Amino acid sequence: MIQLLIAATVAFTFTIAATPIAIRFLRGRSIGQFIQEDVQGHMHKKGTPTMGGVVILLGAVLGYGAAHFRLFSFGSGLDFTYHPFAPEGLLAVFAFVGMGFIGFLDDYEKHAAKHNQGLSKRWKFLGQLVVAGIFAWVAQLFGASTELSFVRPLGIDLGPALYFVLVLLMLTAAANAVNLTDGLDGLVAGSSALVFGAYVLIAFWQFRNIAFYGVDPNGALDLGRFGAALVGAVLAFLWWNAAPAQIFMGDTGSQAVGGALAALALLTNTQLLLIILGGLYVLETMSVIGQVFAFRVFGKRIFRMAPFHHHYELKGWPETVVIIRLWIIAGILVALGIGIFYADFVASTATGAGL
Repeated sequence: MIQLLIAATVAFTFTIAATPIAIRFLRGRSIGQFIQEDVQGHMHKKGTPTMGGVVILLGAVLGYGAAHFRLFSFGSGLDFTYHPFAPEGLLAVFAFVGMGFIGFLDDYEKHAAKHNQGLSKRWKFLGQLVVAGIFAWVAQLFGASTELSFVRPLGIDLGPALYFVLVLLMLTAAANAVNLTDGLDGLVAGSSALVFGAYVLIAFWQFRNIAFYGVDPNGALDLGRFGAALVGAVLAFLWWNAAPAQIFMGDTGSQAVGGALAALALLTNTQLLLIILGGLYVLETMSVIGQVFAFRVFGKRIFRMAPFHHHYELKGWPETVVIIRLWIIAGILVALGIGIFYADFVASTATGAGL
C-alpha cells in the first residue's frame, strides 16, 4: 500500500510543479491549440498551450519508478530497499509512452502545419500497429494470458494471431475514444483519474488474492504502482487543466491515457470490463458513429454536433455543467464496474468456484 502512495505522491508532486513551467515554455514558443470554427463558444481557447500530455507522461513514469525504491521504513529508520520491476508494469508503461509518442508526433505536425489536422490516418494507424505488435509479442513472451476476459479469463483462448488483433483493437479503440472525449476542459483528466483509480483497486485486489486470480504477485502489484502513478499525474494536471484550462493535454496526453487504459485492461485480464469502466469514452465514440451513420443513411443528424458533449453545449448548457455531469456519469460507470468485479469474487469464493 505504501508503494502505491509513493507512486501517486511523486507523480502528483512532479506534475503539479512542472505543468506551470511547461505552460510558460509552450506559450513562449507559440505552441497552442487550434480550434475548429464550427465548435461554437471555444474560439477563446485558441492559442492555449497544448502538448501538456508530455508532463503527464514524465510524471507518471517518474512516480512509477520511484515506487520501486524505499529509503525509510517505520521501526528500522533508514532502510534502502529495491523492489524489482515486473514485465507487466514495464509493458504497460511501454503502451502508455508508445501511444503518447504517436500523439506527440500528431501534435507536433499540427503545430508545424499551423492547422488542426495532424498525422494522416495511415501513419497514425501504422504507429499504433507497431506499438500493438510489440505489446502482443512481449506479453506472450512472459506468459500473459491470451484468453478473452471480462472480470477474469472466460476460458476462450484466442491464440497468438487473434490476441494480436485484440491488442490492436483495444489500443487503437481506447486511444481514439479518449481522444474524441478530450474536447472540454478537464473532462478526460477528471474521468480518467476515476478509471485509473479503479485499476489500482483491481490490481491490488488481485495481488492480495493471487490464488483466486492465478496472477504473478509482483506483476499485479507493479500494475497497481503504475495505476497509482497515473492517478497522481492526471489529478495534478487537472489542477491546471480545469475550466478555464491554462493548458491542454493534446493528442500526446489523450493517446497516452487511452493506451494505458487498454494496457491495464489487457494485463489485469479485465478486457471486456473496460467497456463499463471506461463507459464514458464508449458513449462519446458511439455518439460519433451514430451521427455519421444516421447522416449517411437517413440524411439526418442525431445530435447537433458530435461527440455529444458539444451537443449539450449547443443546447445552452455551460461548459462546466457538461463536464461535471459527465464526470458523474463516468463515476457511476466506474462504481458499476468495480461492483461487478467484486461481486464475481464474492460469488465465486462463496461457492468455491475459481479456487
